[in-house]
Amino acid sequence: MTIPKIAIFTDDAGWHGKQLQLSFKKLGYDSVFISLTECRFNLENQTLPLFIPEFENQLPIAVFVRGVPGGSLEEVILYLDFLHALKHLGIPVYNNANVIERSVDKAMTSFLLHNAKLKTPPTWVLRDRNTALDLVKNELLKGNFVISKPLFGSQGEGIRRIEKMTDLPWLTSSRGVYYLQRFVPCAGDGFSDYRVFVINDKVVATMRRRGKSWLNNVAKGASCEYIEPSAEMIDLAIQATKLLNMDYAGVDILEDNEGKLNVIEINSVPAWKGLESVCDIVISELLAEDLVKRLIRK
Repeated sequence: MTIPKIAIFTDDAGWHGKQLQLSFKKLGYDSVFISLTECRFNLENQTLPLFIPEFENQLPIAVFVRGVPGGSLEEVILYLDFLHALKHLGIPVYNNANVIERSVDKAMTSFLLHNAKLKTPPTWVLRDRNTALDLVKNELLKGNFVISKPLFGSQGEGIRRIEKMTDLPWLTSSRGVYYLQRFVPCAGDGFSDYRVFVINDKVVATMRRRGKSWLNNVAKGASCEYIEPSAEMIDLAIQATKLLNMDYAGVDILEDNEGKLNVIEINSVPAWKGLESVCDIVISELLAEDLVKRLIRK
């Protein structure tokens, strides 16, 4: 008997991929790591128009998206096309291409949060450098710092804080686009924010991240501390993930010095190693169970 196989899309299986693979195995499913760079459309084939290595004769029973490679605009669109095609072919994709498109693009995420009246820092996204400089100058004159981020990116890479007028020459665009966000000081001493992990509209674990500087990413050395989230934090995280129709997500929330909660980012391919180090649940098992029971087993 052939064991049904799940494709895990990633370019670096690492710890997270191996945890997922073990969790799917416990549920009776084999899984294989595939890079989206290795896939291709084969439109002369009427039965399998999408070629995926390891699935030459039959498409996977489901797909878990653990990462989408970077590249040129054309390359990234092609990778997302593969995910869209799988959905059209009836294959469950966790998180699907629509979710990836909206959440990986910080501009659209910020717009959707603002439009839904979910509190998020004031943000500007534009092309013109002179206008960007004027916006930052205006914020500095008001006594605010400004965060400059790449439109696409994670783990704190490429983020800069503009604190004074002499920093302005260092204001750079990301491929011609300026993503600027007012810096929100956190409540209490030091630097901290919250990572809320949501699966199928349910908060499963939350941690406080304490940064060595204003950047609170675990990849940048932030420490992790398990906390019980407030009802308000749970509600905000779930509203944010519902807004993007996400299967699972890591929602970054900051409590400002007025005690108000702000959604900073919503991650569609969040890491969970740091979170799991401070809680007593196996997150990969929860993810695997949700995918299998909700999207495969009817």
